[in-house]
Amino acid sequence: MKLTKKNKLVLALASAALVFGTYFVYQHFVYVSSDDAQVGAHVVMLSSRVNGTILKVLVDENQKVKAGDTLAQIDTSDYSNASQAAQAQVASLEARYKEAEVNFHRAVDLLREQAIPRERYDEAQASFKELSAKLKAAQAQNDQANLNVSYTKIIAPNDGTVARKSVEPGQFVPAGQALFGFVASNERWVTANLKETEMSEVHIGQHVRIDIDALAGERFEGEVESISPSTGAIFSLLPPDNSTGNFTKVVQRVPVRIKLTNLKPVDIERLQAGLSAVVGIRVH
Repeated sequence: MKLTKKNKLVLALASAALVFGTYFVYQHFVYVSSDDAQVGAHVVMLSSRVNGTILKVLVDENQKVKAGDTLAQIDTSDYSNASQAAQAQVASLEARYKEAEVNFHRAVDLLREQAIPRERYDEAQASFKELSAKLKAAQAQNDQANLNVSYTKIIAPNDGTVARKSVEPGQFVPAGQALFGFVASNERWVTANLKETEMSEVHIGQHVRIDIDALAGERFEGEVESISPSTGAIFSLLPPDNSTGNFTKVVQRVPVRIKLTNLKPVDIERLQAGLSAVVGIRVH
């Protein structure tokens, strides 16, 4: 029987539908997929540990920096003066401590020879212990003063990029105020929020394929690194409370952390924190 053009077209469409249907059934059976996923990175807000006036800001937004680079400098005047005073106090107490130590050891020898009364020995011992405690306290204050001087430099904790700058020269900043948004360049991962009904088939170590919306046509590889012990809703600002009686069942999402494998430095630069992703976890 000779097929007409219309029949050929219908047959071709049916064949295509069968192929696509088989493919989607296969994908659904082999993979657990989710488009509720984002690229993660070590993101921190850098702040000062001491109060002070900003003298210099040495970086701009989106600038790459190395670990230990100075991002901003706070005026050191007050802290340097405090450090010098603490050093002078330590030097003074060290001299008195050495004298008290000599007197104490002399008193020990004289008491052994019964050349002095016990009260003289007790006085020398008490003076020695008192100056020892004062010297330790002064040394601790000196160490803290030196630390405060070092804290006047805001430094990069790792190699990375300054994503946000919220400080300018001349600005007074209190301790703890966020000055820089910093994104480290040492690691990237993906956090996928999977439906609770799919979690029975997901296990640590399973292979994952990752597509990034911003990098169309490229596919990254990874593996399931860890599974959250709670749903995402538990740590929300207003966690659900079903004990009120107003209960509506909603499918919960469980965060799954996916380690990206075989990443190159250029890949890390392109994978900005927060980018949307689509993941497929191979479960069969």
